[in-house]
Amino acid sequence: MSLSLSAEDSLYNISLKDIDNKAASLKDHKGKVMLVVNVASQCGLTRQYKGLQAVYKKYSEKGFTVCGFPCNQFGRQEPGTLEEIKEFCSSKYNVSFPMYAKIEVNGDGAHPLYKSLKKQIGPDRISWNFEKFLIGKDGKVLKRFSPRTNPDSPEVIKAIESALK
Repeated sequence: MSLSLSAEDSLYNISLKDIDNKAASLKDHKGKVMLVVNVASQCGLTRQYKGLQAVYKKYSEKGFTVCGFPCNQFGRQEPGTLEEIKEFCSSKYNVSFPMYAKIEVNGDGAHPLYKSLKKQIGPDRISWNFEKFLIGKDGKVLKRFSPRTNPDSPEVIKAIESALK
């Protein structure tokens, strides 16, 4: 990732893998409002998948998406394979928003996407599973929400609605 790229270009051009381990990027979501979340299947906050899906369903036709990034860095709460994660999300929470391959969000192995997100809006450490970044239509981080802030809380909904205007 070149430091001379704008925040928009850098986010959209970062190489990712989707939940099926195929090459992907956030380019498919260019011009949309995104909620990027590091997720885990065996966390006390896993029930937030329900709220993430509800918010996605409510606003997806208005130019909004959720992007889920499984992460096993917090209490090893995402130990499954990509297939197991995909099955869990669809069978337990009917997840239909885009899910991506497992990544690291902190430390030397942090994925470039998360390095860029944290650089735009600190601190430089993800505190736990289900930390949320709201990204505007222009590809810039607008807000960051703590893991304990529910995705369907008034605070998050207000920020999403404001970003969609």
